[in-house]
This record gives sequence, structure tokens and C-alpha cells, in this order.
Amino acid sequence: MTVGASPGGSIIYLEDVTVDFDGFKALNGLNFYMDYKELRVVIGPNGAGKTTLLDVISGKVRPSAGRVIFGRNIDLVGRRENEIAGLGIGRKFQTPSVFANLMVRENLELALARSSKGVFPTLKARLSGEQRERLDATLDSIGLLGQAGTRAGGLSHGEKQWLEIGMVMVQDAELLLVDEPVAGMTDEETEKTGRLLEGVAEERAVLVIEHDMEFVRRIARTVTVLHEGGVLCEGPVDKIQSDERVMEVYLGRSRDADA
Repeated sequence: MTVGASPGGSIIYLEDVTVDFDGFKALNGLNFYMDYKELRVVIGPNGAGKTTLLDVISGKVRPSAGRVIFGRNIDLVGRRENEIAGLGIGRKFQTPSVFANLMVRENLELALARSSKGVFPTLKARLSGEQRERLDATLDSIGLLGQAGTRAGGLSHGEKQWLEIGMVMVQDAELLLVDEPVAGMTDEETEKTGRLLEGVAEERAVLVIEHDMEFVRRIARTVTVLHEGGVLCEGPVDKIQSDERVMEVYLGRSRDADA
């Protein structure tokens, strides 16, 4: 069990999860959990299991052992990715995958249509007043309200990242999985992304995989350090930075290394 309170009220709870790739254990008896409306950052060296953690939660990879419990005792193991997304788990990958030829607002409309179980199957479908308000609120939250009619392909790298975060937000996910959100961003974009994720975490749980330690210090409330498929340690940033084990396996390595 990791450091912290009982997982009884957690939004996500992994118990003794193992993922075995032909003898290599990407996750090795991992115990991990997060509370509702928590902003958690996960760090670790190459091969620590960070991306596999997201893959297991989102249903991309099925563990060979263990349980993955979401919300009110929903077991995710064996469920398809689209089914898990429908339960309220959204994932934003490292490389933004927006629809470049569509307008910013149309990207959000399409994301909303996908989450509406076929009720709004096309962009031409009429949205309700509540749905339009949700889109506007999301555009405002991600700082792109003034660019709603701009083609998404013309956005900067950082703006595309924010748009994709918005595409997950508009689907009303309770848990947002974010993989290296500030990779390739300018300092200004990085600062804005930190504020955006902090704002998102006021309404839903956010799990961030990151290797930029300056950004981690900026946003982290609790940091989990993975090493060799398990939790090495967990706690506030100051505690993590002063832990000799972390300094040995992660912080002492080049910050240019992929985390």
C-alpha cells in the first residue's frame, strides 16, 4: 500500500497490479490510488512504468494480475477503452491529436458528440443550450474563446495541447490522464498550462505524467515516484526531492532524459 489514507473514497485504486511483457514486468505488484479532485504528478526514470500506468487505467493494456477500481467499485480490468472513456476517464496523450482542418469549436463539438452515445452523431446536429454553454465555458477555461472560429491546425503547439485538454474536459470526465503536457512548450505556455491544470483539478481528478521537475514543483501537491514498476516513494515535493532513493534513481540523472 502506498503512503496516505485508506483508498475507500478514492476515484482510482490499483491493487497489486502487474503487467508482464514477455518476462519484463512494466508494473510489478503496483499499489496506487488517488482521491477525487486531486492533482497528482507521477515521475520516474525510463522504464519505471509511468506510461503503462496510464495504459492500464485507460484500458489500452490489460494487467496480468491485480485489480483496477474506478469510482464506486467499478472494476476496469477487461473493459474496452471506449467503455472506460464512457465511464468518465479521459486521456490526453503527449502529442496533441486535434483535427487540424476543423475549427477550434468544431473540435470540441466533435468531442462532445463522441461522448453523447450517438445522440449527436454529426457536427451538424443541434446542441442544447446547456451543451453550448458547456462548450463556451470550456473554451474560456482553456483560453481559446477568442479563437473558437480559428482552424485548429493554425494554433501554436501549446494551444493545441490546451485544445486537446478541452476536448477531454467537455466530455465531463471525472478523471483526466495527462502525459507530459509541457513538452516542447515555451515558458509562457508552460506557466499557463500549470494554471489550467490547477483549475481543472478544482472540478475533477487530474493525473499528470511529467519529467520537467521545474514544472512538477510548480503544480504538484503530491508526487508519486515510480521505479521498476512499483512505487518508490510518495509525498510532497520537498519530501521527494530530499529522498536519497529518488536522488539516486531519478533526480540525479539528466533532466533531458525521457521520463
